[in-house]
Amino acid sequence: MSNSIFTKRELRAINIRHIWGLQLGWNYERMQALGYLYAIYPALKKIYKNDPEALQKSCETHLQFYNTNPSMSEIIIGMDIAIEEREGAKSIETVAPLKVALMGPFAGIGDTIFALIAATIFGAIAGNMAVEGNAAGMWMWIAWNFVVIFIRTRLFDLGYSSGIRIVTDLKDQFAYITNAASILGLVVVGGLIPTVVKFKIPYVFVSGEVKLSVQDNLDKIMPFLPQVVLMIGVYWLVKRKMSISKLIGIVMLGAIVLTYFKVIA
Repeated sequence: MSNSIFTKRELRAINIRHIWGLQLGWNYERMQALGYLYAIYPALKKIYKNDPEALQKSCETHLQFYNTNPSMSEIIIGMDIAIEEREGAKSIETVAPLKVALMGPFAGIGDTIFALIAATIFGAIAGNMAVEGNAAGMWMWIAWNFVVIFIRTRLFDLGYSSGIRIVTDLKDQFAYITNAASILGLVVVGGLIPTVVKFKIPYVFVSGEVKLSVQDNLDKIMPFLPQVVLMIGVYWLVKRKMSISKLIGIVMLGAIVLTYFKVIA
């Protein structure tokens, strides 16, 4: 924004406070509200330096319930600073409902991209490399976290420079990004199933001189068919609201029993 009362260094310092401090003081009553106020407080002090009452009112407003994906919260706090800088005390009543309106949709977008899809992709690849004894996966995971920090600085700048206009201008683009990330995540996870989930059907049917391997014939129908069937079964149980702890217990117990009776190997 032109004619800003903040220097680039001041804005970046607020951005850094938000990156490292948003989750400070997290609690079940107001969740991220305390961390949000901690991050934005230097900006509020400068905006309302000649109006202590407005400063107090703004602080009380930002202590209201707040919870969203930390990465997408960068856009919200950037917009917040821009709006309060431009409109002053009269913007306080606008900022509160704006935060409430955005934190839900932005949480859905951010959790999909940063918490679920990205963590699944890079976490699964890193874990698979670790199983193979390759340390590159660890460095890939570390590198991804540095990328997230860089992205968060850009999202903060985007929120501050665009203000409230970003809500309408980029609404469709966010939807495209979310859908593309979801598709990429499904492809990567699907491709990792044969390498991460390892078991075979060892049974060999013998009749006279004829030997028929069950696994070899299943591979002719579809490679890694047992793994695919297992994943479909797990997905079905997840859709039926089974808890992850119960699901892990069933898979482990089933693997032990079936291996004992030599149904799988």
